[in-house]
Amino acid sequence: MTIAACAALVERGDPDRFRAVMAAPVAARARLFPLYAFNLEVARAPWVTQEPLIAEMRLQWWRDVVENAASGAARAHEVAGPLHEVIRDFGLPVPVLDALIAARRWDIHREPHADLAALEDYLEATGAGLMWLAALTLGAPDHAEAAVRAYGWASAAASYLRAIPALSARGRQPLPEGVAPEDLARAGLLRVTSAQKSRKSVPKSVAPALLSGWLTAPILRRVATDPASAQAGDLAVPEFGKRGRLLWQAFTGRW
Repeated sequence: MTIAACAALVERGDPDRFRAVMAAPVAARARLFPLYAFNLEVARAPWVTQEPLIAEMRLQWWRDVVENAASGAARAHEVAGPLHEVIRDFGLPVPVLDALIAARRWDIHREPHADLAALEDYLEATGAGLMWLAALTLGAPDHAEAAVRAYGWASAAASYLRAIPALSARGRQPLPEGVAPEDLARAGLLRVTSAQKSRKSVPKSVAPALLSGWLTAPILRRVATDPASAQAGDLAVPEFGKRGRLLWQAFTGRW
């Protein structure tokens, strides 16, 4: 039930996000690691079993954890305990947390997203919601929500495009009929532009919450110009470029 346990979980399961948190100030790390560990646990819940009912139960357990945060239930769990503290200390909105969990039900079943709007809603609940929650732990004001969510959505779109080969290998249809990878990439780039235009609405103290999107723009630009790279899984950013971009974003607070 320690921050270290949450950090170790993120380091193993989401190394790029781990590096982003480690580039943030120490005080921010204690707020972000429990939230990102929770996100990782929820994201992988549908994939650790072949039984849909068991996967549904795992997600419901997390929905109960979030709902019962005020009562201190499930403190014995290495992630639920620290998560409860973050929820209570920063007044995180339970509906946003619950929507993040509920959206992951799509990962349990094999039906594709009904249409582009359904995929957009999925990315809104997962990526945009998570980034807004992270921003709230760092004191984000209400007027920053639109910009943070736009950047979070774009970041989720980039991650989703990177996951296309894995989803296909597991028998999923990642994109709805009639939607191409470049369509999603361009939609993400539009949201990046929207977020950047509203950057002044986001205080610098909140910038560490947006560091998790450090690879967003390069990935989206790559897919927009080379759609085949998404299906081929050829979206790796060179290590030198990754380090440089993370350092630049952490130092400047820009995204």
